[in-house]
Amino acid sequence: MLKKKHLILFLSTILYFCWVYFFVGLRSDHLYLISIVLIGYVIHPFSKKLVLGFLFFIIYWIIYDSMRVFPNYLFNTVSVLEPYLIEKALFGIAVNQEILSPNEYFVVHSSSFLDVLSGLFYINWVPIPLLFALYLFFNNKVLLIHFLAAFLIVNLVGFLFYYIYPAAPPWYLEKYGTEIIYNTPGSAAGLSRFDEFFNINLFHSLYEKNSNVFAAMPSLHAAYPIIVLMYGIRQKLRIGIIIFALFLIGIWFSAVYSGHHYVIDLLAGALCAFLGITLYEKIINKNKIINNWIENYSKKI
Repeated sequence: MLKKKHLILFLSTILYFCWVYFFVGLRSDHLYLISIVLIGYVIHPFSKKLVLGFLFFIIYWIIYDSMRVFPNYLFNTVSVLEPYLIEKALFGIAVNQEILSPNEYFVVHSSSFLDVLSGLFYINWVPIPLLFALYLFFNNKVLLIHFLAAFLIVNLVGFLFYYIYPAAPPWYLEKYGTEIIYNTPGSAAGLSRFDEFFNINLFHSLYEKNSNVFAAMPSLHAAYPIIVLMYGIRQKLRIGIIIFALFLIGIWFSAVYSGHHYVIDLLAGALCAFLGITLYEKIINKNKIINNWIENYSKKI
């Protein structure tokens, strides 16, 4: 049985390598992922449990990365001006007899303190969920599987919306206007001020790898803190709940302040989170077969 599992892992790895080599485009992070999974699975029973415990997160990353092969702007028309006009109509700020979007307001009213604060919040949009998952790995493996499964479902719902309504972020409109330029490189936007303050290349290096800038709505940056907060409440983390609530507020503020999202993107992200969690909790997890599988799977880790 052990040899069979190793054979399945080996074949899966070969298939994944072929997929990224011939279709996605092989990068160093693909090799890191393959190495971590293979070495982690075989080197020690504990590391094997970690790989199994974070299986849903690995699946999420593979799907997200593979979306490069099927850009959403090939399936529907990209909206550039419409989100901006809706944003100003709903959340416009009157300044000197002119209506500014919140993004435009923060461009005028930025500060070094807010630049640093927003950068510190924004860089943790994935690390915080991962750290919470690691905490659950040691304290509540059943909830860990529920948390990461819900995390995956929320992302799939968000990815679906990306294809239904491709939308440009605020910085794109400011930089390129309403012209739709495919294969536009990602931009750190307002987060570049964080890099400049510390004289580093953190956000620039992260966003230059972004394969599709027309995926601003819904904001999954806004969705992740909600997932973490809701499952933190289920785990009854007292101080953790306060930290996660502050994390949510900080991420939402930073997303708008940095020019990466409109407020309507955040609201769509929140809706996405609630839809995904409800879909998982009320429908998928109510299936006895799936529920039993989760119970048995959690015992393996």
